[in-house]
Amino acid sequence: MFRIFPLLLISVIIYNFVALAHGLASHDAMQAFLTRPSLDLHMFSGDIWSVTIGDLFILLSLGLLFFEIIKSTRTTRRELLNHGLSAITFVIALVEFIVMKGFSTSVFFFITAMTAFDVVGGYTISIVAAEHDLGMGKAGTD
Repeated sequence: MFRIFPLLLISVIIYNFVALAHGLASHDAMQAFLTRPSLDLHMFSGDIWSVTIGDLFILLSLGLLFFEIIKSTRTTRRELLNHGLSAITFVIALVEFIVMKGFSTSVFFFITAMTAFDVVGGYTISIVAAEHDLGMGKAGTD
């Protein structure tokens, strides 16, 4: 069951929860929330790196994208279902980015782009893996 679930949907759900908790806030309200520093790290250089809530969203999404790409190397029926659900996740995120208040931020754009990379990369990797499983790769090329 866990392998069927598109992990990037977690990022989309969290962002939706934040936007809905703010009453589908305006673009400016969401920008202010996402750019709010949540962690200051003192670097050896003496600089202070301020990590924002938006940075944490993107970091979480990149981690989830990594696991989605790993999951796409399998060629089972569950993975095909996962690819379909990932495509639905991308469409939902794209529609939210275009039409809903508070979703036209850079953070949500990057989350939407990652869902697109998941769909395209997942199908591509699955096709290549299936060719290797079936021995359909070109002979003599490595």
